[in-house]
Amino acid sequence: MPFFSVTKEMAIGTAVLGVAFATGVLAGKKYPFLAFGIPRSPKTLLGKGSPLWQYILDHSLREHPVLKKLRLLTLDHPWSGMMVSCDQAQLMANLAKLIKAKKAIEIGVFTGYNTLNMALVLPDDGKVVACDINEDYVSIGKPLWKEAGVEHKIDLRIKPAIQTLDELLADGEAGTYDFAFIDADKQSYNEYYEKCLRLIRKGGIIAIDNVLWHGKVLKPSKNDMETQSLHHLNEKIFQDVRVNISMLPMGDGVTLAFKL
Repeated sequence: MPFFSVTKEMAIGTAVLGVAFATGVLAGKKYPFLAFGIPRSPKTLLGKGSPLWQYILDHSLREHPVLKKLRLLTLDHPWSGMMVSCDQAQLMANLAKLIKAKKAIEIGVFTGYNTLNMALVLPDDGKVVACDINEDYVSIGKPLWKEAGVEHKIDLRIKPAIQTLDELLADGEAGTYDFAFIDADKQSYNEYYEKCLRLIRKGGIIAIDNVLWHGKVLKPSKNDMETQSLHHLNEKIFQDVRVNISMLPMGDGVTLAFKL
């Protein structure tokens, strides 16, 4: 697509990510221990729990009190590792605000941390269609959605996400959503991506979580279908002319696809 046909918000967002990448490149040249701004020894520099990592959170994370309450509550859960990282959630919220998002889709809710995160930045008449199959996990966060005053913005669908996406398409909602976040069963990622791409408007954003999958994507095992699915989708999106992309090393890796 010619540059002049890209939306203003999308151009600004891509430029911001470009500046961040360029800064990483320059930092890597000046300081050999940084490669593209990414520490080669994350355990000693930017690993979670490191002083520098804590410094980043202390000087950048602006978390709503109820959102923080839900995060801390989720951290006590045995499967807390499924929760999106708080810095990544904040980036997605900022991008949603940047493009003036009103309608969002979330595939994979868990305790509802990112559902709440997105609902907080949408206008009062906005909507998050939240898809999950486990109501037990969601029940942890639902009271806090109400406490934060955004319960009315969340349309929770407890059923397979493919079914919900098909229902949205059948209802004529193609091209009407602004933002989608995919963080569910990995073998269905390609199908989620394709359906979300139909539902998202031009200039909208699809965020795809776990694209690095603990580093397994570097050498996917033939019998590891989850890793194979993620690797194939990463290769596909890299070549997809329907979107502009940025893959970021936040959390377990997140790809941002900006629909053209």
